[in-house]
This record gives sequence, C-alpha cells and structure tokens, in this order.
Amino acid sequence: MTFGENLQFLRKRAGMTQEGLAEKMDVSRQSVSKWESNAAYPETDAILRLCDLFRCDMDTLLRGDVSRRFGEDAALWDKHMNGFAAAIAAGVALVLLGVTLMLFVGEFFRLAMAAGVIFFLSLIAAVALFIVSGMNHDIFLRQHPGIGPCYAREEMDRFERRYPFLIAAPVVLILLGLTAVIPMEMMSIPACFTQDQRDAVCGTLFLLCITIAASTLTWAGIQHSKYGFPEEKMTPGERRVGRIWGAGMVTATALYVGLGFGLDLWEQAAPIVYTVAALLCVALTILVKKDDE
Repeated sequence: MTFGENLQFLRKRAGMTQEGLAEKMDVSRQSVSKWESNAAYPETDAILRLCDLFRCDMDTLLRGDVSRRFGEDAALWDKHMNGFAAAIAAGVALVLLGVTLMLFVGEFFRLAMAAGVIFFLSLIAAVALFIVSGMNHDIFLRQHPGIGPCYAREEMDRFERRYPFLIAAPVVLILLGLTAVIPMEMMSIPACFTQDQRDAVCGTLFLLCITIAASTLTWAGIQHSKYGFPEEKMTPGERRVGRIWGAGMVTATALYVGLGFGLDLWEQAAPIVYTVAALLCVALTILVKKDDE
C-alpha cells in the first residue's frame, strides 16, 4: 500500500473526516486530500505526529501495509488483554470466594479448621494468579513495544455503549443481595436449621453477590482500558475513583476477615462491613467528582 492509501485507511478506521484530520494536524483539508492521493507528502514532523495520532510506526506508514499490520496487532492485543482481564477477575473472585466458603463451611458445618484451610488455599491461588498474570503482562508489553489499542471507532463505540451496564449491573446485584438477605434474617428458622446455620446461609448468599459483582467490575475495568479509554477520556479524578473503589473493597475484605477470626462475627459482619464500605466509596466518589469539576 502507498502512503496515501495507508493514511486513508487509518483515518477512516479512526472515524475521522478529512476536515477532522486536518484540524488535528493544523493543516488545510486540501493538504490531507493531497496526502491521501499521493499528490504531496507531509513534512517529517507531520509524519511523526501522524504516527503518534494513529499509533503506527513510520516505516509501516510510509512503506508498509497498515491494514495487515493493524489486523495482526489488533488480534494479538485483543487476545492478550482478554486473557489478562479474565486472570485478574478470576484472582479477585478467588479471594472473595475463599471468604464465602470459609463462612459457609465454618459456620454452617462448624468446621473452623477446614474453613481456614479453604480460605488460605484460595488466597494463595489468587496471589499466584496475580503474580503470574502481572508478570506475563509486563513481558508482553516489553516484547511488543508500541503495541496498544488499535480498534475501529465502531468497535470502541459499541463497547462504550455497553460499559455503563457492565458497571451498573454489579452494583444492582449487591443491592439486590442485601435486599434479599434482610427479609431472610427476619423469617422464622426452619426446624432443620439452627440460628447460626440460617445466618451462615444469609451471609454466604450476600458474599456470593459481592464476589460476582467485584469480579465483574474488575473485568469491565480492564476491558475499558483495553480499548484505550483511560488514556483518551478518563480524567485524573476518574482514575482516583477507580483506586478508591479498589482500596475500599480490599479494606472491607480484610476487616471482615479480621472480625471473623478475632470476634467470630462471620455472619453479622458481612452485610454491615461491605454496605458501609460501599457507602463510603460512593461518598468519596461524589467528593472527588466535585473536586474534579
């Protein structure tokens, strides 16, 4: 492909008009038209700016086939980031699932030793998964310098329309879990269950909602970064919000485990700790957004 054909492919892939590209490059639309028809070539500094704008190296832009290169890079990047998102989300799920199983086994079956073993095994597996996936991600970026999001505008827009639902659904799930647990706590205890067993079932169901919601939010956040939105659209305040929620859930989990082991409050602590943590995160999010504005 010629330089003009490559430039036209990149411009259309990014969803730009010739006028839009001309505005970004501080040139006239006629200049862009001449570049794409190979009637003229931009200056070296303009070529470098085009490379930065479209995430492309100079050699490929001038003499290569960007459609083939972008197809290969997009497939490689997409496969790696999907695997990375799944691994990190699975690690989060393992930690919270370990807490959930520890509560159920320890309180429902009264097997404290087995419950502790289950929790620490799931924690060890999660830590190993975090380390391996994190190191593999660093290795991938070192082995493929310059690779990054290279999606068509239509693909990015399609994900961006889905993203609010990926965030809202886990939050709704947590609230539904809390709404379901409160009536269950007030119901009469079946003859086959003790009070502690009923509380263990309620706490387990709520923690399962937390587990699914947290892992889904983690996966959605990494998918969001896969498309390049953080670099292009997220403000410093929005990045702080992400860190607040991550730190809040980790702190809540640590506090819950501490209350469980220290004061034997497995069934009572779960709804209170995670609800308070969520409310504090919401309050801090509002404050950060106001400060960002």
